[in-house]
Amino acid sequence: MILCMLCWGSWPVLHKMAKKYRFELFYFDFGFGLGLMALVCAFTFGSLGFDGFNFSDDLLNARKEEWLFALLAAMIFNFGNMLTLAAASVAGISVAFPLAFGVAMIVGSWINFLGHPTISTVLLLAGTAFVILALIVGSSAYSHLRVLQHEQQARAGKAKSTRRPNSLKGILLALVGGLVLGTFAPLLLRAQDPQDGVGPYSLLFLFAIGVAISTFIFNLFFMNLPVEGDPLEIADYFKTPVKNHLFGFLGGVVWGIGAIATFVANTPKGDAPLSGPINPMLAGAAPIVTALLGLLIWKEFKGGDTRAKAFSGLMLVLFVIGLAFFSCASVSAK
Repeated sequence: MILCMLCWGSWPVLHKMAKKYRFELFYFDFGFGLGLMALVCAFTFGSLGFDGFNFSDDLLNARKEEWLFALLAAMIFNFGNMLTLAAASVAGISVAFPLAFGVAMIVGSWINFLGHPTISTVLLLAGTAFVILALIVGSSAYSHLRVLQHEQQARAGKAKSTRRPNSLKGILLALVGGLVLGTFAPLLLRAQDPQDGVGPYSLLFLFAIGVAISTFIFNLFFMNLPVEGDPLEIADYFKTPVKNHLFGFLGGVVWGIGAIATFVANTPKGDAPLSGPINPMLAGAAPIVTALLGLLIWKEFKGGDTRAKAFSGLMLVLFVIGLAFFSCASVSAK
């Protein structure tokens, strides 16, 4: 789970490293990297038969219904993840990922509550309150930063317009992405049914197929109706420098490593599944890693005043407190 947290928290940085590489094109490479990672895992560790089945046996032993759940989960995740990356291209990773995953945490926790009504309502309400506060503070910090940056550009004579910047687009993209991301986990759990579901390596394989198929479908929308910039053509992908393709490919590989780590750690077929709040805490902490990288390494709040920087830090503190409440609530029924 520590590996999962680090991988899921760091892969967005690869998009930052591919400077000016549009997220729509980056995502094609992301899908290719994830697909290769799934194949490598399937035919190496997945073929060692730790639970009595190798990859192909495990895949064939599962019902086609579980295959469908895995594919649908991947497609829902992919749409939410693309919206979040779109938000990051507008607002930065230190804003987009905490906002999106904060909403996803709220939605996913309450969906889990519907299936397990014995979960502590008090803990869920407390977690919801702290995460909502984190979303408000984070949105306020980003809006204030945009105003400051516009004023600095105006004084330097570099402002493209005299109108105050609108920060709503990046915030809305992150919030909608979070709503979508909060709904795929139940399907993933159905795909991992202990009796006849898929194992972790088969799950990653099916997940990669779902991501690959849906990327081409969703990108028709994002490329023709871009959130920022001019519409793109498929030919633009082939005009991109090899270095940028490599960053996108590595992004998919890194995400895939995090995914297989959490799939293995949480598989119901394992002999020693993790228990207690530490498991959901580590998985939910990935956007904290992303935000810290954006703030400390990429200096996304550079030019912000004390208020903007203090609010960005407060957002992360509130997020961690909310995450702790949600993590405790997720095991309160056991």
